[in-house]
Amino acid sequence: MTPRAPALALMDPAPTMTSSLESATSSTEAALDRFLRDVERRALRIAELGCGSRDVALDIVQDAMFGFVRSYAAKPVGDWAPLFHRVLDSRITDWQRRQRVRGRWFTRLGFGGADDDEADLLAAVPDPAEPGPGGRASDDEATRALDAALRALPARQRQAFLLRLWEGLDVAATARAMRCSEGSVKTHLSRALATLRQRLGAFQ
Repeated sequence: MTPRAPALALMDPAPTMTSSLESATSSTEAALDRFLRDVERRALRIAELGCGSRDVALDIVQDAMFGFVRSYAAKPVGDWAPLFHRVLDSRITDWQRRQRVRGRWFTRLGFGGADDDEADLLAAVPDPAEPGPGGRASDDEATRALDAALRALPARQRQAFLLRLWEGLDVAATARAMRCSEGSVKTHLSRALATLRQRLGAFQ
């Protein structure tokens, strides 16, 4: 007489494995959602500085997010920031190239420049949706000056400044996002800061 197999041996392990996979997928999706929500406002600011239009910037950021999720969502979480900014920079560059071809290169650049010290420069780039209390006229003037100065920077210098000081990426992550050496990041940032200090001395 053939002995009966233990009941547990007859059970299909698939439900447990499926539950684990679903849990892992849910966790990744939650982390991805938090990352995108955290980066969205700053990405919008970067895109707006690159294209000069809030509406265009919204489209660019949305497209960059879709592209990032399609291509890099499965990458380690620690790699997400530089990878996202690589995609965002590519979308901004594509838009600028199309504008040049169409003869409409930055048609709305009537704004102003920035601060000079690393921390002060960041402090002078308020999100337009949150203007902050007090000193409205002075703050608005400084913000307009900062916008103009940032937009006047060469693209690579502006990118190094925004990724290092606005996004807070370290040198290595910035280099990955810009696809250049760490030494190049430092050079671009140094030149950007020197130019901004020169142009925005009145706001120091």
